[in-house]
Amino acid sequence: MQTEHRKIIAENRKARHDYFIEDEYEAGMALLGTEVKSLRMGRVNLKDSYARIKGGEVFVYQMHIGAYPFAHYENHDPLRPRKLLLHKDEIKRLFGKVNEKGYSMVPLRIYFRNGKAKMTLALARGKAKYDKREAIRRRDEKRDMERQTKGY
Repeated sequence: MQTEHRKIIAENRKARHDYFIEDEYEAGMALLGTEVKSLRMGRVNLKDSYARIKGGEVFVYQMHIGAYPFAHYENHDPLRPRKLLLHKDEIKRLFGKVNEKGYSMVPLRIYFRNGKAKMTLALARGKAKYDKREAIRRRDEKRDMERQTKGY
């Protein structure tokens, strides 16, 4: 039995604060060589990225993969739209949900799994401002309870 090796490159922590995560999908990414090399160096930012379905295919936008410093002339555009590789039935399911009100597709993390770049794509519903405040309040209460039990 072969063990699975995952190396997390980037995580979108802001997404868990701004959205209710309904479902997660693992997607491959169609990347250029310099993009893969930049990913291996950890030069990626998922902060404001989102995914859309266009022509029956899923693309991720505003994902910044920094330029590879050792490529002199064949470097990539850091903000170009990148195609995600999903099964057709997953794309149909996502298309049906995204057309409902309030759902969107948000990248959560990028990692290498057995040498291949993968992305966890979440089907998410936006949080209202009071939901965010509620989450912050609960987190602070939990932190205070842990401090009291440790004896600080």
